[in-house]
Amino acid sequence: MRFAEIGQQLRAYRLESGLRAEEIAARLGVSRAALYRYEKGEVIKLDTVKRLAELLKVSPLSLLGIGVEYYSRSVGYFERIRQIEESADQVLQAYGACLYLTTSDAFDAAIADGLSEIANQPGTDTAAFRTNADQVLGILAARKRIYAQRRPGIIAILSPQAIQSFLSLGVLASLKLSDALRARCRRVAMAEVQNIAELMETEPMGLQFGLLASNETASGFSIFRTRDRATLAANPFHADGLPSAQTGVAMITGADEAIAAHQRVAEAMWRDAVKGPAAAARLREMLTSRA
Repeated sequence: MRFAEIGQQLRAYRLESGLRAEEIAARLGVSRAALYRYEKGEVIKLDTVKRLAELLKVSPLSLLGIGVEYYSRSVGYFERIRQIEESADQVLQAYGACLYLTTSDAFDAAIADGLSEIANQPGTDTAAFRTNADQVLGILAARKRIYAQRRPGIIAILSPQAIQSFLSLGVLASLKLSDALRARCRRVAMAEVQNIAELMETEPMGLQFGLLASNETASGFSIFRTRDRATLAANPFHADGLPSAQTGVAMITGADEAIAAHQRVAEAMWRDAVKGPAAAARLREMLTSRA
C-alpha cells in the first residue's frame, strides 16, 4: 500500500465529511496526533482503513486510491486537487471563465470579503460558516503557492458564455452581496479577463489559453499528468462558490479509459479553439461591451 497517498485521501475525505479530526480520532479510538500521522503517510493497518472508510462513509477502495473518488463538498475536492497539483507536470483545464491559479490577489481578497459578509448575515451559522470558509481559503492559497513554486505546463480552454456571465455578475456570482461589494466583484472580474487577454497576447512559456469555438462545455473537467500517471477530475465547484454548498458531485479517477475519452474531447476542443491575439481581441470586445 502507498501510505503517503492513503494519507492524502484520508485528509481530503475528512474535510469532505465535515467531521473534526478529534471526532474521528475519538470514534476510531486513537489520538488526534495519531490521525494526523496517518494523514502524513504513517503506516496504517488495513483494519484501520476499513474502520475509517466506514466513519467517512466512503468505500475502503476509494480510501486506498483504487477506483473512483467522489466529493460533494468543495473543501474536500479542493484539498484533493491541491495534493494532485503538488506533483503534476501538466494540467489541462476545459471549463470556466478563468484559470484560478493565475488569478490575482484581488480575486482572493474579493472572495474572502464576500464570504465574510455572508457569514455576518442574519440566519447564518457564523462560526460554522467561517470554519468552512477558512478551510477553503487556506487550501486555495496553498494551491497558488504550489503553482508559483512548480510552474507546471498549463492549457486552459475557457468558455465565452462563462466569461460573459463572469463579466456581468462578477466574482462570487451565486452570492447575495451588498451593492458596493457586488460592484467591486464586477471590477475584479473585468481585471481578470483583461489579464487573460494579455496572457493570450504574450503567450508565456508553459501557459496557454484558448476560447471554445462553441459557447459552453457539456461538463467541465481537468486532466493532470505526471511522468508516470494521469488523473481526471470532473468538477462542478468554483473557487468563488459557497464553501458549504452541495451543488454537485465532483469525480476523480485514474482510469485509463476515462482519461483517454476526455483527452480526445479536449484535443478536439483545443484544435478548434480561438487562440493568441485573435482570442485576446474577442475578450477585449467583451470588455468594451461591459464598459
